Amino acid sequence: MESRFSTEPNQGLTTFDQINQIKYLEFNTPVQSQVKQDVLRRLGKSFDAFFRRCKSGDVPGYPRFKGRDRYNSFTYPQSGFWIEGTKLKLSKIGNIRIKQHREIEGKVKTCTIKREVNQWYAVFSVDMGNSPAKVNPNTSIGIDVGLNSCVTLSNGEQFDSPEYYRKSEKSLAVQQKRLGKKKKGSENRFKQKNIVVKVHRKIRNQRLDFNHQLSRILVDRFDRIVFEDLNIQNMVKNHHLAKSISDVAWGQLIQMTKSKAEEAGKYVELVNPYNTSQKCSSCGSIVKKGLSVRVHKCPDCGLVLDRDHNAAINILNLCTVGTTGRACGVMNNSSGCEAGST
Repeated sequence: MESRFSTEPNQGLTTFDQINQIKYLEFNTPVQSQVKQDVLRRLGKSFDAFFRRCKSGDVPGYPRFKGRDRYNSFTYPQSGFWIEGTKLKLSKIGNIRIKQHREIEGKVKTCTIKREVNQWYAVFSVDMGNSPAKVNPNTSIGIDVGLNSCVTLSNGEQFDSPEYYRKSEKSLAVQQKRLGKKKKGSENRFKQKNIVVKVHRKIRNQRLDFNHQLSRILVDRFDRIVFEDLNIQNMVKNHHLAKSISDVAWGQLIQMTKSKAEEAGKYVELVNPYNTSQKCSSCGSIVKKGLSVRVHKCPDCGLVLDRDHNAAINILNLCTVGTTGRACGVMNNSSGCEAGST
């Protein structure tokens, strides 16, 4: 975030002002200077977002103060960290033994120390340099995301959603009920709170692992992958479907597929979802049907097909790319393909 001094009356301190002043403050424990500056940048981003929502007419949520039990990460934005053997050396903190699960590729830019209950992680962001050369998109697939099946491919394959949250819902409810009975501020409540957080963490990690594996399968098998450009934030406002939509995590899957495709030089496109479920993939007729109707039956051409399979074919047909002239890249384009180089 770039902030500047302002001459407007009652403007108050900007992020830039606070960064200049924080070097004169004393702390009980030594803190690396750039770590302190990054905290102020986070605060500035929160208030920028708050005022932006105010101007847009949305009902804003005022930035919430994060106490010690809610502030779970800090960042070294440029320097003050390095790895030597099995130790991570952090300025003003010391040497920490780490388990490095893979070698770091590219130029390290930042290091974030993150806490999840009783587990600590060092997260590095790196600059990988130039993007890899794009491959020729010989194999393409359209993907319809859903609730009955997590994804349905235009070739007819389906991947069912594991529904990790649904399976853990009863045990989570038991732990949350126990938490509600604990006295506020007590040690027992703190312990029970950590148990609830661990249940949520397990569900999140299971979902993350599933989407990592599924996105890897898609990117390894296909050169071009076409998803619907869904407004998921509006869809979860439907209280009958919100829990199921959050459980399958479509947005996470699409984002992971984009990331892996970009690394492999392949293509992901988001297309307009309008009428993809109602349109016949064979003749183009509109066949109206509710969500409870799971089979597409066209009265004009006689096509009988699984509803999601029919939608996946329509999604793929929204972007027809030749191997010469133009190709779809990683983009958000609701009207079809854009010109690009292959």
